[in-house]
Amino acid sequence: MSDRLLEVKDLHTYFRTDEGVVKAVSGVDFAINKGETVGLVGESGCGKSVTSLSIMRLIPEPQGFIPRGEIRFENRDLLKLNEAQMRRVRGNDISMIFQEPMTSLNPVHRIGKQIGEVLRLHLGLSARATKKKVMDLLAHVGIPDPGQRYQDYPFQLSGGMRQRVVIAIALACQPKLVIADEPTTALDVTIQAQILRLMSLLQKEVGSSILMITHDLGVIAETVQKVAVMYAGKVVEQADTGDIFTDPRHPYTRGLLDSIPEMDRPVPGDKKLKAIPGTVPSLLNLPVGCSFQDRCGHVMGHCCREEPKLLETGADHLVRCFLYE
Repeated sequence: MSDRLLEVKDLHTYFRTDEGVVKAVSGVDFAINKGETVGLVGESGCGKSVTSLSIMRLIPEPQGFIPRGEIRFENRDLLKLNEAQMRRVRGNDISMIFQEPMTSLNPVHRIGKQIGEVLRLHLGLSARATKKKVMDLLAHVGIPDPGQRYQDYPFQLSGGMRQRVVIAIALACQPKLVIADEPTTALDVTIQAQILRLMSLLQKEVGSSILMITHDLGVIAETVQKVAVMYAGKVVEQADTGDIFTDPRHPYTRGLLDSIPEMDRPVPGDKKLKAIPGTVPSLLNLPVGCSFQDRCGHVMGHCCREEPKLLETGADHLVRCFLYE
């Protein structure tokens, strides 16, 4: 437990809408140890990004609210901190890399000013020390000609370079935890690989833990040690990365892996891609029992009456399914 950095327990995050209350996250549990990279994976709308925003306490109020749960960071419940205390945590102890750098960077401020703001706020550096640190950070994340880029606006940079700037901002204060929300989604494959290598290298240098949020199982396979699979606002399976790929146990996890295209087909089109039947249930009106019941080929009677608990089915392998009760 001394190595535990973050622990999320029974987290619920809801949003008030004209149609009713959307239960975006409804009972998420997972943990991250110091220096560890954990992946949060699932299809769009499953609650991954809302979970990350809940950890950062960036849920827009009063429409969004957290009715119950715990987010314990270094044994402090972040949900019990006031806004001033939370501002000291954001950017300093916990930072975030957003999926679209063009929307997370301010278009009317120069790159140097945006990185420097984090350093001045949390480290109290002088103007001269801030500029030197910013130049060092730009060079460190692989941006050529830092002196020129320091003066540039976000629109003057390519997508890959903008993402490197966002990474520089996230790592400026050497945070203990970095939340990366789809950090390579808007980039081409070559740049994706460069960004992932950069994050891995910087993590080793700084010693940060990483929560990697993505729907890309290829990214998960390459970068994380543990995986939590989300479906309809809940974690349905959690295990070491190798176990998830070689021994998936929840029907939803198996469906995700079966839907990955195979490169070694003898004839193109010889084997159709497998798809998970049906659609994700409405988060406005979740079904009684298991949320995956309408799409599952193993559904039983009590799946429609009771919600399965997250069960331990082996060493560090948790599954939310009645098949393993």
